[in-house]
Amino acid sequence: MVKGILGRKVGMTQVYNEAGVVVPVTVIQAGPCHVLQIRTIERDGYASVQLGFLDKKRPRRARSRASQASRAERGRVADISSKRGKRRKEAGETPLAKANCEPKRFIRELRGDAEGYSVGQVVTVENLAEVKAVDVTGVSKGRGYAGVIKRHHFGGQRASHGVKKVHRHPGTSGGLAAWRGGGRPKKGKCMPGQLGNVRVTARNLKLVRVDAANHLLLVRGAIPGPNGGWVVVRETNRVG
Repeated sequence: MVKGILGRKVGMTQVYNEAGVVVPVTVIQAGPCHVLQIRTIERDGYASVQLGFLDKKRPRRARSRASQASRAERGRVADISSKRGKRRKEAGETPLAKANCEPKRFIRELRGDAEGYSVGQVVTVENLAEVKAVDVTGVSKGRGYAGVIKRHHFGGQRASHGVKKVHRHPGTSGGLAAWRGGGRPKKGKCMPGQLGNVRVTARNLKLVRVDAANHLLLVRGAIPGPNGGWVVVRETNRVG
């Protein structure tokens, strides 16, 4: 059975463990999440559980903004009257089970055995009460376009005579051995470019505390992303 939950990063602090030692932790507001769909191998080709976190606002007017739930999004989680739905019922088609909840802002799927889950079920942090370590996935902070010193920790060029206004430049890109031919560099060569804003997973982090009353998880160490960023927390599959 897959064990996981969706949440948001609150920030970092420190707590004392049973031995009186200070432990740096990251606080995650996790859940409650609704089970929106269950994927099966027979119907979808893979098994997973689709979770949704935080309700989307309903629009007051006919036109909705991106932050507000559209009619299509409401139809995915609840039964709403539509001509297409009536035609399918008249044709004898069995509709999929709906969660009967509000549309969610953050939706992700957790791959694995969906045994023990049902559509519409509410998942809380108590689902991870017996878990010792977790994997946390998020989007790292975007640093924009960065040079090689900031992006790849180059040492820079010498601050001596003959080096003029190029102290932070990468220098030569290498000879023929560093190129594939035709003026194309090898893949993965350290060059300036986009830094951050990528999907990162922090593996095998110790779960220090589970606060079921306030829907909080305290994880040892740092996790990717800024404060308020979306994260996916699931039981680690790493051994050791």
